[in-house]
Amino acid sequence: MSRWMIAFCSLGLLLVLSSPAPGEETAAPAGLRGEAALGDRHRFVVEDILRLCEPDNGFWVDLGAGRGQVAIPLIERTDNPVIMLDPNEQSMAEGLRIARERGMEHRLFAVVGVAEAMPFPDESVDLLVSRGSIFFWDDPAQGLREVDRVLRPGGKAYIGGGAGSGFPREATEKLVQMRRERMEGPEAERWQRFVELRRPEQMEQWAAAAELPEYTVLGKGAITIDPEMGQGVWLLLEKPSEP
Repeated sequence: MSRWMIAFCSLGLLLVLSSPAPGEETAAPAGLRGEAALGDRHRFVVEDILRLCEPDNGFWVDLGAGRGQVAIPLIERTDNPVIMLDPNEQSMAEGLRIARERGMEHRLFAVVGVAEAMPFPDESVDLLVSRGSIFFWDDPAQGLREVDRVLRPGGKAYIGGGAGSGFPREATEKLVQMRRERMEGPEAERWQRFVELRRPEQMEQWAAAAELPEYTVLGKGAITIDPEMGQGVWLLLEKPSEP
């Protein structure tokens, strides 16, 4: 039996019921959803995941998965099973419905839970990805300690937020422009907080507080375009291999 199946079967469930995380739907600025008109960014994030992590097939987790916006294209791209972990059961139920429509119900699974207390055994996860989730965790440092705990030696995690390095340049520039303008609009305070949480320095602080052994912070944040990473900020973590 493969490593991902052993780890997943130890959970004893495919879907656990729970309540949505408090404030989850209201924490982000209202104008954030309007950015969807610029095009889907998730498939470009998936390409960065595969390029930077070069994952082996195994037990893969999408943390803070929502409707599976990263998990589903990751399965489509690799055919490797992915477990969604999120506190919002309704969002994941929608992801499971989409997976059934696309004929991949045997590759996508859902577990209700939070980053700070993941229901996975120590050193069981080969790849953990998370887009847009860490900024809403109750305790980002504790969440990162959990990521380090569940990763197997040699396993990798890619955590943060952004459009993906392959997202069209014109759309990326428009995205940054829209966010800069909103920092002075009617939701200025919320947008300023949104940008502040997505600074590379903030990601460094969370990683340092978690005492991660090896990591790299990539990208320059929510309103700056990095020549190599595009828009966004990411933490790339590799669990040290055993001697």
